[in-house]
Amino acid sequence: MPIVDLSQTANLLDFVMILVLILVGDTFIFFILKRLFVILYVSVLEVLFIIAFLFQMHYFSTALVAAFICGVSAFLLTNISDYRPWVSNAMRGKGKIEFFKRTSKIKPEVVFDREEMYQKVEAAVLTLSRQKVGALITFERKDDLTEVMKNGTFLNAPVSSELLQTIFYPGTRLHDGAVIIRNDKIAAASVYFTPTNRPLTGKFGSRHRAAYGISETTDSVTVVVSEETGRISIGFQGELTAVTPDNFLRVFEDDMATETPAPNAASDEKKQ
Repeated sequence: MPIVDLSQTANLLDFVMILVLILVGDTFIFFILKRLFVILYVSVLEVLFIIAFLFQMHYFSTALVAAFICGVSAFLLTNISDYRPWVSNAMRGKGKIEFFKRTSKIKPEVVFDREEMYQKVEAAVLTLSRQKVGALITFERKDDLTEVMKNGTFLNAPVSSELLQTIFYPGTRLHDGAVIIRNDKIAAASVYFTPTNRPLTGKFGSRHRAAYGISETTDSVTVVVSEETGRISIGFQGELTAVTPDNFLRVFEDDMATETPAPNAASDEKKQ
């Protein structure tokens, strides 16, 4: 079977177009799909397609193109859930891949009365402590906790002492799990954290282990009220510190105001 004569302009242009399409396809496969099986599948098809083109095997070339289209389409359809967030973000201009650098808009900081919000939290925590009602309250800082919230119930309700007490009251539907506060809003309730895996000395319940876990992976501040003793603890930078009702607000405000030069890293030394 004769090899195609690349000296002919038409054939040369066709060959160049094929090489460009292969280059684009490889870029898409390697940087977007990132699946070894698909990379091997497409690579084999590309080699066979070049051979079929050079030897003018037109029907075989058509079959290879159909196999390529069907194979990649089937892969995308069966794995659509993996790429839906990427496509959604790209449509909103939030995609991770940017072909042209552009100036990003800085999200303005939400302005609210922090002192007033902290006092509401203090009132709720001290009441829960006196009544020995277990509670787990996490305060979002720089690290976004949206993904963590997805296993809970979104509320977006203003912070109030009464609402926090109601949420953690035994028997209510949201009392299990944690409350996450973003700025001055209760963003979500009944959120479950991945507990720490490290060995702990002493008796620690599920709430305390969850507080350790979230403080090890984010820069958030977490308040824990023990259901058995009413003891108050604050989790921050991978450590859990017991506080008294008298110094709770001071320690809490200090942690909330602490800058973390290395987010998601545990502190090297324990707080006193």
